[in-house]
Parts: sequence; C-alpha cells; structure tokens
Amino acid sequence: MILPIVAYGNPVLRKVAEEIDPQYPGLEALIDSMWETMYASNGVGLAAPQINKAIRLFVVDSRQIIENLEEDEKDLYPGDEGIQQAFINAHIKTLEGALWSYNEGCLSIPKVREDVKRNETVTLTYQDENFEQHTRTFSGITARVILHEYDHIEGKLFIDYLPPLRKKLIKGKLNDISSGKIRVDYKMSFQ
Repeated sequence: MILPIVAYGNPVLRKVAEEIDPQYPGLEALIDSMWETMYASNGVGLAAPQINKAIRLFVVDSRQIIENLEEDEKDLYPGDEGIQQAFINAHIKTLEGALWSYNEGCLSIPKVREDVKRNETVTLTYQDENFEQHTRTFSGITARVILHEYDHIEGKLFIDYLPPLRKKLIKGKLNDISSGKIRVDYKMSFQ
C-alpha cells in the first residue's frame, strides 16, 4: 500500500525514533508498504518517520543510482554495487574517510536540493527484517543514502548540514512545504 509521505514541518521528523522488536504489529506489511511508497515516489531510501512512524526502521535501494551512472561516472564509487535492504534498530559504530559533497534531496522536503558533505564510509550495527544482527561497513553512494536515512531516525534532516546563509535563502521554500503550498507527484501528508 502506498503511504503518504510526511512533509517538512511535521514534528515526527524531529523525533529520535524508538527501537522495535519482532512483535511490532504488522512489521512485514509495513516494510512492504515502505518499499512500494519509496518506488512510487522515485526515492532511493525511505525512513519510518517519513511515513509518520517514529521507529528505527528505514529501507535503501542504492542499486538504482549505481545502475544509472553514466559511463564516465562509474569510477566514482569503486566497489559500491549498491544494495536493496531494510535496516531495523540501526546504530552507527564508526564514520570514516574524507567528507565529500553530493547534491541531496528528500521526499519530505520536495523540490529542494542542496550540496551536503558526508563521510565516505559508515559502519553500522543493525537488524534485518528477520531480526538477525549485522555489523557491516558501507561506502560510496550507498553510505551516503544510508547516512541520509539514518539521520531521519535520529530526528535530523539534510538541511541541518547547510550553512546559516544557505538555510536563510531556502526558508521561503521550507515555509511553503510546511504550509502545504507545494505540489508533488506522490502522496504527501501536510500538518
């Protein structure tokens, strides 16, 4: 089922999400709906707070980015083949590598894209949809998508990384989003 995506301004996007256990009601259906919602919205990641659930759950499909790279871009992310994966109760163990800039967007902040600096590599502990524990290191564009979605479960947004002047320049757009004065091609929930 395609779910509405919560727009910037909704308080759920600023909450630190709660851990869940295998008894979380309807978890399998929720994860399926998150995949469906993400793909219907042309996203590469989606976190539970974006569908109004303050739980530590997000899904990532970075394969779409890797598969659509131009020939001259293929060397930018060596060894990154992309992933399609759900992450439950994720926690960052380490951030490594240089900070690098990439133009990010967010389904909850439509029509706003900004350059954000993030680490090249992240090591996470997390559980998969079967609640099996993993510790794994990700790099390249996959690490970036994971870090973007991870921020959502920590109550952070990509715009939080912007310099004060840049934030001031996009304030009008953010106000339009939070007041519902924006049209998108996917289901959106305004306050």
